[in-house]
Amino acid sequence: MAGKVAVVAIGGNSLIKSPKHQSVEDQYQAAKETCYHIADMVEAGWDVAIGHGNGPQVGFILRRSEIAAKVEGMHEVPLEVCGADSQGAIGYALQQNLYNEYRRRGIKKPVATVVTQVLVDRNDEAFQKPTKPIGGFMEEAEAKQREKEQGWKVVEDSGRGWRRVVASPIPAEVVELESVLTLIKNGNTVITVGGGGIPVIRNEAGDLEGAAAVIDKDYASSLLARKINADLFVISTAVEKVAINFGKPDQKWLDKMTVAEAKKYMEDGGHFAKGSMAPKIQAILWFLEAGGKQALITNPENIGRALKGETGTWIVP
Repeated sequence: MAGKVAVVAIGGNSLIKSPKHQSVEDQYQAAKETCYHIADMVEAGWDVAIGHGNGPQVGFILRRSEIAAKVEGMHEVPLEVCGADSQGAIGYALQQNLYNEYRRRGIKKPVATVVTQVLVDRNDEAFQKPTKPIGGFMEEAEAKQREKEQGWKVVEDSGRGWRRVVASPIPAEVVELESVLTLIKNGNTVITVGGGGIPVIRNEAGDLEGAAAVIDKDYASSLLARKINADLFVISTAVEKVAINFGKPDQKWLDKMTVAEAKKYMEDGGHFAKGSMAPKIQAILWFLEAGGKQALITNPENIGRALKGETGTWIVP
């Protein structure tokens, strides 16, 4: 790579500002705000690969599919295909906004979205203990029928109804890595590993097959950052900085922490929630332990300031 390369992971929830702003247009406008800050990075000399979440969006696609199947008799869309659909739609919003922002600033830089498969181990223990709820709520009878006829794993969800649960395996390989590398080397801003990537397994014949699973987007972005030898790994999230003892009287915001300190906070427990900050810290630890130079956690609007050392939480070896 000729220049400085950063992988930026943005959350699917960051495209939805509130329950009242979930439309495609609302999400497009939210993407526009995020792209403004990514353009700041490019203007500062960074080549950027963007990973993004897709949790809410895949949920919407699944729900539309379920309703269409019940009301109109349409076929339902498999989960991995929903992931591919979301990669295209979110990628479109990001790449169009980046194109427009680059044009306004006079930046000559092409943008491309890569529909990206991410290989997982078919023997990953997560497939034996699926925990990730997806899709709409069902009555018990429907849930049990789908379990019997379609092999779904279903659980009762806090008295609200029954839901399907799927595995969340660890990403092992970015299938389209060479394409992503080629695009970056040729000056493109690349949108890739959307939603953690489309989960695929390799069958006994060596062919790829889609898997009904969900990959953590921070884990997939970390894998990408490692494989392209990124100079910086940025996780863009809802908070300006990381805190220890969050929500407690002795809460403390962190400007910087080392790998050793981050590991200690992880081991102590209680500092980083399993469903939010813990996966982000783990993703960064994997990146730094594999030779990464530095990582940053902050919210989208503060990326520019954080890169100047004014805010955010920096994690270093």
